Amino acid sequence: MDWRDQGFVLHTRKHGETSVILEMFTQSHGRHTGIVRGGVSRKMTPILQPGTQLDVSWRARLEDHIGSFTVEPLRSRAVVLSDRMALAGLNAVTALLSFCLPEREPLNDLYKRSEQLLDLLGQNDLWPLAYLRWEMALLDEMGFGLDLSACAVHGTNEHLDYVSPKSGRAVSAEGAGEWVDRLLPLPPVMLGKGASSDEEIVQALVTTGYFLSEKLAPQIGYKPLPDARGRYVDLLKRRLTSP
Repeated sequence: MDWRDQGFVLHTRKHGETSVILEMFTQSHGRHTGIVRGGVSRKMTPILQPGTQLDVSWRARLEDHIGSFTVEPLRSRAVVLSDRMALAGLNAVTALLSFCLPEREPLNDLYKRSEQLLDLLGQNDLWPLAYLRWEMALLDEMGFGLDLSACAVHGTNEHLDYVSPKSGRAVSAEGAGEWVDRLLPLPPVMLGKGASSDEEIVQALVTTGYFLSEKLAPQIGYKPLPDARGRYVDLLKRRLTSP
């Protein structure tokens, strides 16, 4: 069995003395792992960094074997290493993809969105909103998409201020009633209205974070969300208070 594809690095871990197990998000084969011989060498280590775009060939005797990769670098994203926000964002994306993607299942739309998001790294004015949109798309792809089209109570599409943590549907201020304290925020940025601000994006990430941790994570084994996601949100919060 063998194939050739493109993708970007999610994670590596050492395997034996000289090799690594490489985890990739590939365009046509989804999240896939394989052994890279000599992966700990000085030549290979800089190539096998999270976010690096690679051309990969995978080969195994049988389809269900872990197999091995040979890799060729296409595009480095090492520039983010000197940018704290960009590095935190990169780590959040690769950690979440590694956390929740099923193995070997092609997810072409999500792959394209993820690649486009990584290409924006370093553009810190644009990236938080793009990241929020990506998290919403990730929830949708994983089967936990939010329905923000109309109020779950009255069916109207005006004054939508909240999200039901149970159904993921929008709720208007009028429809919230006595349940308002139990609902999640629905800032206008999630509806594509008005200019975005870091404050609104942080509010929105509270909502998407709830569905990631309380809906998606239990579905895949009650694992806690990767710390990298929380670190990125914390940095974004600190940016709100910086002079």
